[in-house]
Amino acid sequence: MSRDLVSELREDARKRNGTRPKGPDLPHVEDLTSPSGLPLRHYRPSAEPRPLVVFLHGGGWVFCDLETHDRTCRRLAQECDVEVLAVDYRLAPEHPYPAAIDDAVEVLRWARPVAVAGDSAGGYLATMACLRLRDEGGPSPAVQILICPNTDLTLSRPSITEKGTGYGLDAEMLAWFAAQWMPDSAGRRAASPLHHPDLSGLPTALVVTAEHDALRDEGDVYAHRLAEAGVQVTHRCEPGLVHGFIQGMDLTSSDAAAAHERIFTDVRRLIPVATVGTDFRNLASKPRNRMN
Repeated sequence: MSRDLVSELREDARKRNGTRPKGPDLPHVEDLTSPSGLPLRHYRPSAEPRPLVVFLHGGGWVFCDLETHDRTCRRLAQECDVEVLAVDYRLAPEHPYPAAIDDAVEVLRWARPVAVAGDSAGGYLATMACLRLRDEGGPSPAVQILICPNTDLTLSRPSITEKGTGYGLDAEMLAWFAAQWMPDSAGRRAASPLHHPDLSGLPTALVVTAEHDALRDEGDVYAHRLAEAGVQVTHRCEPGLVHGFIQGMDLTSSDAAAAHERIFTDVRRLIPVATVGTDFRNLASKPRNRMN
């Protein structure tokens, strides 16, 4: 696979996004810039402060952006009554490991959210950022929300083979993504949350996997390892669904729509409105534009 594939993936993602409905209108949607210059998008479902969730998008560390996940973030904000701060982190191969982790950590330190969420590669970034913040001894989110997360860059779990052909996310593509993110194959095990020797002290976790996802097993095992380390975990493998079901599949699949509702219910339970933390509106940031 050539470098041209990077441009193709990014363009295809933009085109797919153009075919989806916008998502719910919200009272406040504003593009911001982080202290280091990262593009951010802030969603607020009401005039009053709500718990803040930092959202890290999926896309194999290589593609997707604020636009591709705009509908998902709008729905999360509206359905869960939370503020959402989406992060347009740096992408590989231009910015390989650990650039996107650095970006995630920067935003979490600055915004002090109640929770961090991510799908696929974004789930990986959420886990790695939480591990770094724990090791630093600084403030961490209280909750991590991981949807079909990458947790094992070695791609050695049985579902990689069992579900790695014919279900949308192929094993060959996963190997290519891992190579763009971590070119040094020898370093992939150490850069995998699943293989971290100590998962204790991490935030309460929601881990949702999908039956027909090549990443299913590593997500399931990661949830079990978190629980064994004493972390409070809500874990569910959604039957009949494929990787990426959180991204618009509710529009065409009643099973995916029901899975979305279960996720929203879990998030509402884990992040009650009473847990409002730092008022994000009082943080110094540079607005770029507003949109509803």
